[in-house]
Amino acid sequence: MKRWFKQAKFEKHQSGWLFIGLVASFFLFCGLTQSFENDKPTPYTLRYPANFGARYTIPADNPTTKEGVYLGRLLFYEKKLSAGNSISCESCHLQKLAFTDGKALSAGADGSLTTRSSMSLANLLWVRNFFWDGRSPNLEQQAAFPLTNVHEMGQPLEESVAKLRQTALYPPLFKAAFGSDIVTSDHILKALAQFERTLISADSKYDRYLAGIYQPTAQEIRGMELFQNAPNPQKQIRGANCEHCHGGVKTFKELFHNNGLDSIFNDNGRENFTNQPEDKGRFRVPTLRNIMLTAPYMHDGRFQHIEQVLDHYNEHIRESETLSSFLKDVSNEINGKKLMLTQNEKTDIISFLSMLTDSTFITNPEFSNPHLTLKSQ
Repeated sequence: MKRWFKQAKFEKHQSGWLFIGLVASFFLFCGLTQSFENDKPTPYTLRYPANFGARYTIPADNPTTKEGVYLGRLLFYEKKLSAGNSISCESCHLQKLAFTDGKALSAGADGSLTTRSSMSLANLLWVRNFFWDGRSPNLEQQAAFPLTNVHEMGQPLEESVAKLRQTALYPPLFKAAFGSDIVTSDHILKALAQFERTLISADSKYDRYLAGIYQPTAQEIRGMELFQNAPNPQKQIRGANCEHCHGGVKTFKELFHNNGLDSIFNDNGRENFTNQPEDKGRFRVPTLRNIMLTAPYMHDGRFQHIEQVLDHYNEHIRESETLSSFLKDVSNEINGKKLMLTQNEKTDIISFLSMLTDSTFITNPEFSNPHLTLKSQ
């Protein structure tokens, strides 16, 4: 498996916290190869299967390094970044749920609810526009929104900086990652982005099947074929039409679609960002990786179960001016107006979707809360 699944390895940075006041001892026990005397931090090699492709962009001013990733990991789980030290990024993005939170809407530091559901953080390295409406072009800018939004973590970056500067833990880590022990908001955002780029999910049954080391069941194969096929009743080809939007090994495309949830919109989606009428009701096409772990579904979390999602696409598409053309008049029956999948076919599709669960991703210790290890020592 090591031949094809290339999850990046990071030295055992949790191995000691006994002499925080001594810089050399700190790095000895944390297992970081970079010392304060070196000019540059250690490059972090992002590893992933070759079929994922290398079509991604990492900002030139924020290269991914071992020190930066470790710092970002600590910050991801750091409650000092929120008002009242009450929540962290983890609060809405739990590793065991593929970095979602199992809620339709998440509670912020002020107790109010967010307006949209928390998205999975899997495979962000390949995403080019973030949030359900695509308003942020990179992870560095993305991080600023939840940190400062009054209904999320609710704290100005300047206050977060002040809190971290007062700790013994963080200034040395900022120096290791960025060359200066002065904590800055820019470096907070950059470190978080570095860690989030390492959250690669690529060890599901589906990945093993593609690598030739897992043989799907007959039901999984039927579900895969339905997932990949567009219906063509004239040729007696049955399909669920999923691959138009969720095609490719990463199961998402850089698209925004109105998927027929509403004909009258409470949330105008991408139009709120672009001000273009044709974007009304359009939202990001999310990855389906780990989909069986990331309920509830859709931008507002309206569907509690995967069966409801399939029922929606099968039977309940609502017409509107911006409805995706991929969903119009698509049917497994000649002259049909609905998808017309059978119950058995929906069950087969769910069997395939279960192949996308990556148990390695949700248990990888390199993505877990490092503060727990520090407190135990």
